[in-house]
Amino acid sequence: MTLIATPRSLSFDAPLALQSGASIRQYSLAYETYGTLNADRSNAVLICHALNASHHVAGVYAGQEKSEGWWDSMIGPGKPVDTNRFFVIGVNNLGSCFGSTGPMHVNPDTGRIYGADFPVVTVEDWVNAQARLLDALGIQQLAAVMGGSLGGMQALSWTLQYPQRVRHAVVVASAPNLNAENIAFNEVARRAIVTDPDFHGGHFYEHGVVPKRGLRIARMIGHITYLSDDVMNEKFGRQLRNGLLQYTTQDIEFQIESYLRYQGDKFSEYFDANTYLLITRALDYFDPAIRFDGDLARALAPATARFLLVSFSTDWRFSPKRSREIVKALLDNDRDVSYAEIDAPHGHDAFLLEDARYLAVVRSYFERIAAEFAGAAAVRELPAGALL
Repeated sequence: MTLIATPRSLSFDAPLALQSGASIRQYSLAYETYGTLNADRSNAVLICHALNASHHVAGVYAGQEKSEGWWDSMIGPGKPVDTNRFFVIGVNNLGSCFGSTGPMHVNPDTGRIYGADFPVVTVEDWVNAQARLLDALGIQQLAAVMGGSLGGMQALSWTLQYPQRVRHAVVVASAPNLNAENIAFNEVARRAIVTDPDFHGGHFYEHGVVPKRGLRIARMIGHITYLSDDVMNEKFGRQLRNGLLQYTTQDIEFQIESYLRYQGDKFSEYFDANTYLLITRALDYFDPAIRFDGDLARALAPATARFLLVSFSTDWRFSPKRSREIVKALLDNDRDVSYAEIDAPHGHDAFLLEDARYLAVVRSYFERIAAEFAGAAAVRELPAGALL
């Protein structure tokens, strides 16, 4: 059965206070839903996206080829997150460039495109905006919140900001904060963008140009970090593009160079430069333990949800060690935690790919969640006095 997706949008007039001290008003959030919300609204699952993804999580758009959602292998009828059982919500975050209000939109206070004036947003700000969306949909509690990478940070933050609204959290290929190496990668990518002559201080829209050179380099840097050494060697090795060395320092010699340039070119055609700066900064800033002198166990104490964490052996950007930090901090608080470390060769990108063991872990966990609300419904349907 093919899942047909329909993009939607909700507008909000009330200002949203941001962690920076700024606020944003008259904003919209793009979202999609899949499946049916049950009578007592207990089967809702929120999916949080990573850096360059969107609200289009699953299914296809009618009449559009190759329009599958970015997590279509995970979500849909009969899939690990089964839309025959769950009501799944995908939302595009503020500051993104796929429908929600972001730098490409008009600032209602000035009548001009935001550009670089769009306020800095954080993971916590996104979670607050998502909570408003759920309020508008009439959903007070989530069966689960789920995300990979930056999406996993949002899922973790949900359990701290709104502990009573989350029964389960599924955190995949994520971390409690970025280490110095990750912040460094983000900074190099940002510098590539802001030093592009077409960037114009972030107001390039007014000049009718796009800083494509900077975006290409940023994507090339990022893409290297998403893949493992083994996968890159297996796919490309030292293969030459033309079979023979051309003895050039300017043109492409190796297939890996060709691949990275292709990925950079494609990215520069659809992603917004200011959005890239905003989202990588949100990654840098996320650190729930910072207010507790780095004590992650104290930081996670408010969480009451049950957790599934998944990591991948070759993910060196969000290594299993970082997931185990979260697991230990939760166990120190006597929380219910399941953990799977998948021996997969694909690096950080593994969370987006079809790995039978990974999908089986998630399927099993969501079957447990489904059994919970199915059991609760059965208890509610018993005749009066049946439990006596």
